[in-house]
Amino acid sequence: MTDVDAAGARELGILIKATQAALNQRMDEALRPLGLTVAQYACLSNLHAEPGISSSELARRTFVSRQSMNVLLQALEKQGMVERAPEPGPRRERAALLTSRAQTSLAQAETAVADVLARMLTGLDPTQRDALRAGLTACRDALLDV
Repeated sequence: MTDVDAAGARELGILIKATQAALNQRMDEALRPLGLTVAQYACLSNLHAEPGISSSELARRTFVSRQSMNVLLQALEKQGMVERAPEPGPRRERAALLTSRAQTSLAQAETAVADVLARMLTGLDPTQRDALRAGLTACRDALLDV
């Protein structure tokens, strides 16, 4: 490492991972009564934001493998949350689209997740939130700029 304190960097890395794990756990607890997992919520949210997105891109945005995304989409289809387009797209892939049932579940899930996120940020004032956002963005970008 150049001018970065190795012990401090390690401590920050552990803190970021612990925060991510706690956030995932609290989101899971909030989503479970709605019959959704965190991955299913992320999938529905991304499909809502970009209908017809490819399953490869959906997997990237949901932080799961392509194989896991296929399993996840099949489960959502069985639950009546997702329908597959009748005709394959350009890469012989049938787009996944949200059903009206999914729209309703997603609205409930958004409220539950917003409560968790508000709880996470309770101790931070707007300036601290902006600093946190800037710092985490810089960390992410440094890791992606390989």
